[in-house]
Amino acid sequence: MPGEKRGSSEALTALGRYAGSATLILSSLADGEKHGYALTKDIEAFAGVRLAPGTLYEALARLERQGLIEAVPSQDRRRPYRLTALGARVLGTHLADQRRVAEVGLRRLAAGEGAT
Repeated sequence: MPGEKRGSSEALTALGRYAGSATLILSSLADGEKHGYALTKDIEAFAGVRLAPGTLYEALARLERQGLIEAVPSQDRRRPYRLTALGARVLGTHLADQRRVAEVGLRRLAAGEGAT
C-alpha cells in the first residue's frame, strides 16, 4: 500500500542524522536479540563501523521510543533488545529504498555517466 510504505519509510527517515546508526542496529537485530556490546561487535563485523557507546545507546533509546525495537527481560545487568514487527517492516522498506538508490548509482557509474 503506498501510504503504508511512505509511513514505514518516514519512520526511519525521521531519525535524521541517526538514520545510519538506526539502519545498522535494526539490521543487526534482524537475526535475533542482542545487548549493546553484542550489537557493537556484530555491526563492526558486518559493516566495518564501530558505533561509540553514546551513539549506540542514544539510537537504541530513539528506536525504542518509536516502537521499532523493544527491550527483552534479562536476568543480568545486560539489556538485550529485539526487533519489533513494525521495526522489521520499516527496515525492509528502508533497505529496499536504499537498494534502488544503490542500483541507480552503480548503473550510472558503469555507464560512465557523470565521470569527468
